[in-house]
Amino acid sequence: MIDIHFGPQLCGDLTSAASREWLVPDGLGGYAMGTVAGLRTRRYHGLLVVPGETPASRQVGLVSLDPAVTLPSGARVRLGAHEWSSGDVDPRGFELLERFDLVDGLPRWRWRIGSVVIERELAMLPGRSCVAVVHRLIAGGPVRLELSAACTWRDAHGERRADGPIPQVEAVADGAVVEGAYRLAGPGWTPEGQWWLGVHHREEANRGLNADEDLWYAGRFVGELTRPGDTVSVRAWAGQLALDPEPPSAEEIVATARRRNRQVVATAKPVDDVEATLVLAADAFVVRTNDAAADVVAGYPWFGAWSRDTMISYEGLFLCTNRAAEGRELLRSYAATLSEGMLANTADTGRVEYNTVDGTLWFLHAVSRHVTVTGDTDLGDELLPALRAVIDAHVAGTRYGIAVDPADGLLGQGAPGTALTWMDARVYGVPVTPRTGKPVEVNALWINGLAGLAELTELAGQDADELWRRHGQATASFRERFPAPTGWLHDVLDAPAPAYPLGGAALHDDDALRPNQLLAWSLPFAPLEPDEATLRRVADGLLTPLGPRSLAPDSPEFVGRHRGGPAERDGGYHQGTVWPWLLGPYVDAARRGKMSVDDTFVGIESHLTEYGLGSVSETADGLAPHAATGCPFQAWSVAELLRVRRKGQ
Repeated sequence: MIDIHFGPQLCGDLTSAASREWLVPDGLGGYAMGTVAGLRTRRYHGLLVVPGETPASRQVGLVSLDPAVTLPSGARVRLGAHEWSSGDVDPRGFELLERFDLVDGLPRWRWRIGSVVIERELAMLPGRSCVAVVHRLIAGGPVRLELSAACTWRDAHGERRADGPIPQVEAVADGAVVEGAYRLAGPGWTPEGQWWLGVHHREEANRGLNADEDLWYAGRFVGELTRPGDTVSVRAWAGQLALDPEPPSAEEIVATARRRNRQVVATAKPVDDVEATLVLAADAFVVRTNDAAADVVAGYPWFGAWSRDTMISYEGLFLCTNRAAEGRELLRSYAATLSEGMLANTADTGRVEYNTVDGTLWFLHAVSRHVTVTGDTDLGDELLPALRAVIDAHVAGTRYGIAVDPADGLLGQGAPGTALTWMDARVYGVPVTPRTGKPVEVNALWINGLAGLAELTELAGQDADELWRRHGQATASFRERFPAPTGWLHDVLDAPAPAYPLGGAALHDDDALRPNQLLAWSLPFAPLEPDEATLRRVADGLLTPLGPRSLAPDSPEFVGRHRGGPAERDGGYHQGTVWPWLLGPYVDAARRGKMSVDDTFVGIESHLTEYGLGSVSETADGLAPHAATGCPFQAWSVAELLRVRRKGQ
């Protein structure tokens, strides 16, 4: 894997060190997460964040373990870091960091206090909501190490305050149980019990959200580090505490996590260090909850499972990492959610919703790619009736006006107040980009899906003539209607004219320069052959070092900075913001057009050490320097980069 490490100049600079985040997942949807500096900048940061019934329904438990070292001289040095609502940062342990490393996906800090050097490693036990934090004396000593446990128990999207009930902390052997939900275990536990008031999260402030909370100082662990190699370790775990077996030692947990991460990488057989890094990044998004089939977390720290994201990510997360067996389970479980020809979008609410036009079409693509890559025709045969029902439902018409236009064979969609494509942001409930009509990528996916299903049908020895007929009609219409006088493709055909409400008398074809058209050249059964001149126009208007913008800068609606409060951010989400996942379709289209893409990955590979360490962000600003925004760890961003890099090897 690529070498991710930082020395004292970056670690000691709070702006730099606090903007680089690490993630250690538990394989269930929970995680430990924080920054290089050790400063919590988000309400979502913590050492034990526990998944609920769905990956998105997480609870924050153990927030931090603040180290303090008592030297032989009697001096006490605090190594933690907190920012307060007053603006003060205290303590400032990051100023004593001489190195931070991400080794096999696990974070490691190294503090130097004169001749004394202390190292901290952190890991989660794979498949269990359990974190281990190991402190090791590297040089100097003897010293006394205290670890102050700051705790809470709350929804990850909220905060808890001192004007509410005091967290219940029950002392048990070698530690405590907090709120009956999770246990802390380590040496020399001493209960304390007081509020730390006004802990500030700078990233929540930047996002226009409530940025302050109060934490409960539950107690401290104390141990002696006499000679180099000595350790003081703490574990924290959630679950059925009275029934679940006690986890292994902290040192064993670290070793187990390291072995597993190396095995995940080895199984994928990466060709270089960047690919190895992306393979391990991809692993973070594949989760299992309640003994169910594998599922995909769309992004950390706040997203759960979204069917569209899952299906776009499918090939990169499963087929490019040699996890096809898990992928097979996932496809079968998602197929069971089909209703009226639409795939359920479980989203972050935990409710089953049917509210996308493209999620189902991406599902058709994922099944087709699975069978093509693996040769698993048994799965194709099994799912074929359900997939044929998808086509029939779209032809007949299903929810939200999703229906094939018999005149041209293209797929239309739209209903008042809806945004059914991947550009689905709303401001105060009003869609920003409803894209009512016949969106370009939806119809590229429709044509791709018809051809993919026709192949699966023929593999099953059945007649596919009607599917090929529909494919031919839609392809001919696409080629005739989508090219625009501007030199690129229309984004939406038959859209309501701006002066008319949905369903009004006037229609027009929207020629805004957006990246959705890339799918018309990139998909396996794309309706168009790439034209270099057209692709260069698209790239000149949209391409950045981190991927294509969602709207060209010369558009009146362009928003160059994805910043501010929720309304501002949602308003600019698809109006110029960069989306790294779109680099996948761009590279596919460019390769098919015989264009060189050798230099396309330089910026995004450099990004692997800039934001979410070893991973790829959800979004970035449309204007230079294209600072990353959104989730630091995003499934489809990682999956698409991994897929197109591997495809080009």
